Amino acid sequence: MSATSVKRAFKYRFYPTDAQAAVLSRTFGCVRKVYNLALQARSEAWTLRQERVDYNATSAMLTAWKRTEELAYLRDVSSVPLQQALRHLQGAFAGFWRKRARYPTFKSRKKSRRSAEYTSSAFRLRDGMLTLAKMDQPLAVVWSRPLPEGAVPSTVTVSQDSAGRWFASLLCDDRPAMPGSVNAVVGIDAGIISLVTLSTGERITNPRHERRDRERLAKAQRELSRKVKDSNNRAKARFKVARLHARITDRRRDFLHKLTTRLVRENQTVVIEDLPVRNMLKNHRLARAISDASWSELRSMLEYKASWYGRDLVVVDRWFPSSKLCSACGTMRGTMPLNVREWTCDCGTTHDRDVNAARNILAAGLAVSACGDGVRPQRNTPGGQSSMKQEVVPPPRTRATAQPQD
Repeated sequence: MSATSVKRAFKYRFYPTDAQAAVLSRTFGCVRKVYNLALQARSEAWTLRQERVDYNATSAMLTAWKRTEELAYLRDVSSVPLQQALRHLQGAFAGFWRKRARYPTFKSRKKSRRSAEYTSSAFRLRDGMLTLAKMDQPLAVVWSRPLPEGAVPSTVTVSQDSAGRWFASLLCDDRPAMPGSVNAVVGIDAGIISLVTLSTGERITNPRHERRDRERLAKAQRELSRKVKDSNNRAKARFKVARLHARITDRRRDFLHKLTTRLVRENQTVVIEDLPVRNMLKNHRLARAISDASWSELRSMLEYKASWYGRDLVVVDRWFPSSKLCSACGTMRGTMPLNVREWTCDCGTTHDRDVNAARNILAAGLAVSACGDGVRPQRNTPGGQSSMKQEVVPPPRTRATAQPQD
């Protein structure tokens, strides 16, 4: 049995020759230049003439730019990534008009992502050999996993990260194999000491990837701060810092992929809490630990994998008092500081804070699935008995978007 077709990107590392690296670097620069020129033209047209410039108009501008002596170098690279840059700008403006994103900004040579997108007319994939336009030889790609059988990539995105590594991402239509049918449900409480605590009582220890390399990273950053700006030694020191960051990021992402794949395969329904991570990062004592835990990426992976494999992901309202509510009798405790890890309810039940929260999240998630609304128990009555009147709160987000990793 197969799931519905989804767009999936398969990312591979490759090692270009010096000539290929030079071509790609020029392409990245031209993509950035065209994007900035088009953004400037569109901004000036609206500011000066209240005129909206669309993709077709910027495409005509690109043709004119290539004919000028100043921008003649744009003809030295493939035209497809340049056209794709204009389409990306059009998408950025569409998001701004729909109030889903901020106004597009100019790309920086030092800070912006170095990438170029090739459509099917600008690359060739035959017998495991990937060749891009304007190149005579195929790229030396490390095929770490096979593409889906019969898959034909629609686009290839070539990028270089801050650590100098080269990657090719192939976007394909795929039908992920459906895992076996299960009836299990699980509630998940995210934390710092334990990355997640399950309603079954299982704890997944937080690997704390950043802490493992903190001393090496701090030393490399100190060395970087001492180098003269724009010097070769500073560039070498920056690459050293970038490699450490890349190592931390790779380990974290690998761990989260394995964890989320296991949770989605073993459970039909997964219930999580809608954590306000952005606001929580304002706590300067916990900001580093929260960032290292990467709860937002954990949730994102659960969302698109649940969509892939036909599972249900339920998100409980962020104001649901999962930690203070007794999962046995329903009584809610008044206050509970973070240092309280165990507590005993008036009914005599002793709770582990995280396990109790996970069980309450699961119960609330099942209620959300049943009635479609979030429920929030009110505070205890003066006599100590809890009032379980259901208060309707804004429905939780239940996004399920496909992401380019598995």
